[in-house]
Formats: sequence, C-alpha cells, structure tokens
Amino acid sequence: MKLIFDALIKFSLGVVLVGAMLFLPARTLDYPFAWFFMGLLFVPMFIAGIVMMVKSPALLKRRLDAKEKESTQKGVIALSGLIFPLGFLTSALDFRFSMSSVPFIAVVIASVLFVFGYAMFGVVLYQNEYLSRTVKVEEGQRVVDTGLYGIVRHPMYLATLFLFLPMPIILGSFYGLIPFAFYPVIIVVRILNEEKLLSRELAGYSDYMKKVKYRLLPFIW
Repeated sequence: MKLIFDALIKFSLGVVLVGAMLFLPARTLDYPFAWFFMGLLFVPMFIAGIVMMVKSPALLKRRLDAKEKESTQKGVIALSGLIFPLGFLTSALDFRFSMSSVPFIAVVIASVLFVFGYAMFGVVLYQNEYLSRTVKVEEGQRVVDTGLYGIVRHPMYLATLFLFLPMPIILGSFYGLIPFAFYPVIIVVRILNEEKLLSRELAGYSDYMKKVKYRLLPFIW
C-alpha cells in the first residue's frame, strides 16, 4: 500500500507540475498542444505504473527512487532539472506570443517518435529487471547483454532521446528545442560516469563493454 501511495503521489505531482509549467506561462487553458502532450505523456505512464505494480513491484520501487549518491550524477540530475522547466516555459511562451509556427506534419512525426520512445522504454523495462533511475549496483545484479542490450549498452538513454527531444515540437514550438538541445550532452556525461562505476563494481561489465562496442547509437558511439 505504501508503494501504491508513493506512486500515486509522484504521478499526481508530475501532472500538476507539468500542467503548471505549460498553462501558467501560456496564461490560458486553451492550449491544445499542451493537452495533447500531457495525454501522450501521462496516460502511458499511468498504464506502465499499473503493469509494474502487478508484475514487478520491485522494479516500480526502483523507478520511484531518484536519490543519486554519485556526485557527477547529482550534477547531471540538477542540470536535467533545469532543462525541462526551461523547455516547457519556452514552448508555452512561444505558443502565447505565436513566435514560431510548427507544421502539423512535424507535430505528427514528433508524436510518432515520442510513442516509439515510450515503446522502447517499455521493452527495456521488460529486459532489465535491475533498471533504476539512479546509478548503482545492487546485490545479486548481473549484466544484461541480450535484446536491446546486445545492440547498444544503454538502450534506456536512447529511448529517452526519442522521448524528450520531440517534446517541444509536440508542444508546437521550435524555440523550445533550444533548452532540450543540451540534453544529449548531459546523457553523454551520465553514460561515461555510469560506465566507470559499473566497470568497477559490476562483475562482467568490462567484458560486456568489449562485446557490445556502442554505447548509445549503433555504428556511431
């Protein structure tokens, strides 16, 4: 019951905070892009939470834990905490003052990429029972090297690129892309630091890095 309560509280706070960051700067509730975006974001999230609660409460608990211990990762989380409010604020102001006009087809493509990212994230959750929001190694944890993890070492972060980078376009803003453009840089820093910890503390991870050569993008990096 505590886990259910914690999940509902964090979900509700997320809905309220995202709504506030979009509708308050826009100074209107008549912001169709924002309503559409919130539906795309929170409906699958709610469904995924129910599935995890039924199938793997331990995984849900890991996903709710956002307390980083690594100093570098704390910095990464702090910067991420700036990017999203700035991106939402910029997108909402863009809508309010009609600074840019996003073609409908671009919104459709961005939405498809967003849903694809959600689907990829779901596959990653299914394939890696140790997936956590924080960088840590748990007792009994083993290296996952099959499925998407057999293609790139960090498919979860690849999924977040598909999720986060299209957000401003879904919100009908080109200017909102400016804050979000820094997100890939933050992900690179997080990955490099995470791999140092995993190589040091997770048995077999160094061999896994030799087996799967690409961190994030196949044939690129």
